[in-house]
Amino acid sequence: MRSTIMLAAALLLTGPARAGLVVVELFQSQGCSSCPPANANLNAVAGRADLLPLSFAVTYWDRLGWPDRFASPAYTARQYDYAHAQGRQSVWTPQVYVNGRTTLVGPRPAEFAGAITAATPLPALPVSATAGQISLSAQGGGGDLWLVRYDPRQRDVAVRAGENAGRTLPHRNIVVQLVKLGRWNGAAARYALPAAPDAGLASALLLQAGQGGPIVAASRL
Repeated sequence: MRSTIMLAAALLLTGPARAGLVVVELFQSQGCSSCPPANANLNAVAGRADLLPLSFAVTYWDRLGWPDRFASPAYTARQYDYAHAQGRQSVWTPQVYVNGRTTLVGPRPAEFAGAITAATPLPALPVSATAGQISLSAQGGGGDLWLVRYDPRQRDVAVRAGENAGRTLPHRNIVVQLVKLGRWNGAAARYALPAAPDAGLASALLLQAGQGGPIVAASRL
């Protein structure tokens, strides 16, 4: 058991050198007692250059007395979009999606590391960015184009109610803005970018095959 944990930790912290990104989306809440171990897994890989780890705080735990200040109905809707696209009606926390395809429960380090290692890195988008807009050059394929802004800094939150009352929970790569820029048909195109709510945020683009479909390309901006 100890060797398995150590191996998983090594995979989480380093990982193989690979071209392209693997997108890792964690759906979690500060009100969920099962989520801190999954947060720790995501925090461990937050700085990996070959991954795009994103932490989405959902809203449905807020009713238990601790409103998660990072939560948004848009993130809850995204989790349900994935479930419905895969023929399920229910969701859970912590829940992880890898490239919008593979789903798993988040707390198990070995399973988390294994899903990341098994995933095929996504191609990059042909994108260039200037002040307030992005330009995409012509490329085959297409899909829904999403802008994601997330905080790469560690955010420590002292939880005072709910299942994690009395704990201080560290978060990294918390998503603070999710905007659907539109449908891209693979032709050269430009998209205006909304203003970032915080100058310290990082940004990425996801190209997704329809509502709740797999992610087919991804790039940091």
